[in-house]
Amino acid sequence: MNSHSTAAVDKQPLALSWTNVAFFGTFHALAMLAPWCFSWSALGVTIFLHWLFGSIGICLGYHRFLTHRSLHLPKWLEYAITTLGALAMQGGPIFWVAGHRMHHVHTEDKDKDPYSAQRGFWWSHMLWIFYPQAEFFDYEIYKKYAPDLEREPFYQWLNRYFLLLQIPVAILLYALGGWSFVIYGIFLRAVLLWHTTWLINSAAHLRGYRRFNVKDNSRNLWWAALLTYGEGWHNNHHAYPNVAKAGLRWWEVDMTWWAIKILQAIGLAKKVNVGG
Repeated sequence: MNSHSTAAVDKQPLALSWTNVAFFGTFHALAMLAPWCFSWSALGVTIFLHWLFGSIGICLGYHRFLTHRSLHLPKWLEYAITTLGALAMQGGPIFWVAGHRMHHVHTEDKDKDPYSAQRGFWWSHMLWIFYPQAEFFDYEIYKKYAPDLEREPFYQWLNRYFLLLQIPVAILLYALGGWSFVIYGIFLRAVLLWHTTWLINSAAHLRGYRRFNVKDNSRNLWWAALLTYGEGWHNNHHAYPNVAKAGLRWWEVDMTWWAIKILQAIGLAKKVNVGG
C-alpha cells in the first residue's frame, strides 16, 4: 500500500460501529444470564472451551503458529487447531494474524498499531473494535500482512465464515445440556475469552515487570499469564516473538508451551523454535 493511500485512510475520522456494539453488547447481556442457568457441569463446559479455543486455538494456533511460525505442524493438524482459533470468535485467521503482525511491526504507534496502548487502556482493550479503522478491518488492506494465509482457500473461507461455526457448537451444547450449556458454552465463554485475550493488548502494556529492554512498553504480568495460558509473559514475547515459549523462567507458567511440548513429544510438532 503506497503512502498516499495510507495517508488517505489515516485522515478518516473515527466512527462508532453500532453493528459491533450491538453484537458484543448482546453477547455480554446473554452472558449475564449465567447465574440463573448455573450448574457445575455448565461451568465445566465454560472452563474447558475457554482452554480449548483460547490456549490451543488462539495462543498456539493463531498466535505462536500462524503469526510467528515458531513451530511446524502437519497440515491436517494446522487446519484443525486454527479452526479451534476461529471458534474463539476473535476474527478469522487472516484478520487476526495480520493485525497481530502489524502490532509487532508498529508496536504502540498511535496510527499503525491496531490496538496501540498509547491511546489508553480502553482503546487497546476493546474500543479499537468499536471504532474500526479501514486499514485494520478492510480485507483488501489488511490481507497484505498475511500473504502466506491469504493464498490458501481454506483460510479465505474461514476468515469469511468463522461466525457460522458457532451454530453446530450451539446445537451440540444444547443436545448435551440444554440452554444452560448454551449460555455457558457460547456466551459466557466468549465474553470471558474476549476479555482475557484483550488484557494482553491493554494491561500487559501498562503493568508488570520488564526483563528485556525492548523499545515498547510490553510487560510480564503474572495474573494475565495465568488467565491466558502463558501469553501474559508479554515482555518476553516482544523480545523474542518467534520463540515458541513465552515463559522463560521455571516459575513463569506457560500452559500453551506445555501443549507444544506434548505435540513435540509425540512427533506432531517439529522445528520448534526455542531460541538461542
